[in-house]
Amino acid sequence: MNLNGIAAVAKSVRSLSIDAIQKANSGHPGLPLGCAELAAVLYGEILKHNPADSKWADRDRFVLSAGHGSMFLYSILHLSGYKVTLDDIKNFRQVGSKCPGHPEFGWTDGVENTSGPLGQGIAIAVGMAMAESMLAAKYNTPKHKIVDHYTYVLTGEGCLEEGVSSEASSFAGHNKLGKLIVFYDQNKISIDGSTDITFTEDIAKRYEAYGWQVLRGDMYDVEGIVKLVEQAKAETEKPTLIMLKSVIGKFAPKQGTPAVHGEPLGDADVAQTKINLGFDPEKFFQIDDEAVKYFAAKKSEFASKEEAWNKEFAEWRKENPELAGEWDASFNGVADGDSHLSDPVFEVGKSVATRTASGEMINVMGERYSYLVGGSADLKGSNKAGMKCDGGTYTPENRKGRFVEYGIREFGMASEALGMAAHGGIRPYVSTYLVFSDYMRPSIRLAALMKMPVIYDLTHDSIYVGEDGPTHQPIEHLASLRAIPGLQVLRPGDAEETAAAWHIAMTSKDHPVLFALTRQNVPVYAKDDANWRETIKKGAYIVKNGAENPDVTLVATGSEVSMALEAASKVSGKSVRVVSVLDKNLFEAQDEAFQKSILGANARVIVVEAGVRTGWEFYVRNKKDLFTIDRFGESGPAKKVAEALGFTADKLAELINA
Repeated sequence: MNLNGIAAVAKSVRSLSIDAIQKANSGHPGLPLGCAELAAVLYGEILKHNPADSKWADRDRFVLSAGHGSMFLYSILHLSGYKVTLDDIKNFRQVGSKCPGHPEFGWTDGVENTSGPLGQGIAIAVGMAMAESMLAAKYNTPKHKIVDHYTYVLTGEGCLEEGVSSEASSFAGHNKLGKLIVFYDQNKISIDGSTDITFTEDIAKRYEAYGWQVLRGDMYDVEGIVKLVEQAKAETEKPTLIMLKSVIGKFAPKQGTPAVHGEPLGDADVAQTKINLGFDPEKFFQIDDEAVKYFAAKKSEFASKEEAWNKEFAEWRKENPELAGEWDASFNGVADGDSHLSDPVFEVGKSVATRTASGEMINVMGERYSYLVGGSADLKGSNKAGMKCDGGTYTPENRKGRFVEYGIREFGMASEALGMAAHGGIRPYVSTYLVFSDYMRPSIRLAALMKMPVIYDLTHDSIYVGEDGPTHQPIEHLASLRAIPGLQVLRPGDAEETAAAWHIAMTSKDHPVLFALTRQNVPVYAKDDANWRETIKKGAYIVKNGAENPDVTLVATGSEVSMALEAASKVSGKSVRVVSVLDKNLFEAQDEAFQKSILGANARVIVVEAGVRTGWEFYVRNKKDLFTIDRFGESGPAKKVAEALGFTADKLAELINA
């Protein structure tokens, strides 16, 4: 090990970081100054990676959970040879820069995840480690081990205080994810002062209780860190937490204090830090020559690892053509299973809950897509989300399992699914009640930012939950979820539309998709649009035409489509059209001509949805035509709750006639 080279890299990480932050007049110097040795030894000696190819399938993954320390990552990516230039670093935190304030997946070469909201990085990494174990079980053969890599994380006290890290860490320990290694930057400083103000539990005991191996070391002992990683790898049935004592803002005049955490050091302190590092205080963005030489010497070593893997992968592919086909399909997002398997048939007139229809489609899609992996937060039966295809439940003894029992950990579940999607080779869906999307929302938002095709199969979507009452009856959720840019929210009106929604979801590769599904049975209705399966791909279609130029158009979603049809049948003297809006945002993105063809050029529009009116206001001429629910629900049988709220077909018919 070239200790001088590693020291030079650490020195350069610090130099680049403090200058980039000072130039931007914004940023967090504490972590990159405090953890620079870890950056150097991790990217120089520990990681299996090739900076020339950041998408190498069998690379080790590194997740910076403490995303505020982004200059730690950008500096080492630049130094080790990723496509992060010095000019990118000089433009840190500027509009359009490849070095944004917090790391963004898909934007900066070598960045594995979007991070910043503390705690989620750990949960994402758990998903990555889980994906590695699934793919290894599926694709490795006695002769070829083509999936064999580790997931590393850098976290701090802030991440460990967040609840999602507890959910994910508990899950990881239970599932014995031995290829997950977390470095804990133990500097004991937060924004408001010492972490002793709020954070005094015994972290080691906590993680041991989760079922982790806990090791201790010094952030500045690089040889010791390498040995700790070797020890972590030797423990194959437990994830490992490596607690590294550190000094926040090391080498800065105010090191070890909150002053160095989240703001530039200031010109004078930057100059003094450079002197302490042995750099010229008058020069900017300095890189030690030894650091350049160190990574130049590593370049061929990095490349040779991938070349060896490519050779083995080619041999494996030749010997295992069927598995190779599944591999290609999984990483390209195309079907690889039974192409002759038909969708379930839902007869018009029958009543089927859309959650039940979704459950049937899950099993069809599971056969068509061998890499579809599901899970539920202890609600598999209620969500109808189980998978009956081969594989069974994912456990430490059955890594080929395609259904994950997440337990009552909605936030952790969503972030772990995001990690699986970001890893590649897995298409995850997760299930719970729609009302609990509140617990999942930060992860759903992050999935939208990362453009990851996670599927959220959420049931019990309205007041028709009934007896469980207002705590479990979603009211504001559809509006709030539709407000997330890049999230596709689908609320099918019947079983047939639910099948169509699954086809839309499985062919969507660059954004997450969320289903809002009924608990209660709803009728499968006849559809006047003979080509509705194509039309619905634009977000909405005409269920009941009424007339070429209808007097009234009922714009409905989900279970309210059948309510609208019932109400229309109670009206005489007016032509009433019923439109099902599967995807409100998608429909609104269509051109005006299409929208008018669906709504009717001059029709009075009435919106029908069992949720708040927010977002629907522009559809109507009069707010009285928003047939929505703008208050919390009641506890009682579903029909009685609807009657108490005045949300019935009879009341809707009265509104149409008004």
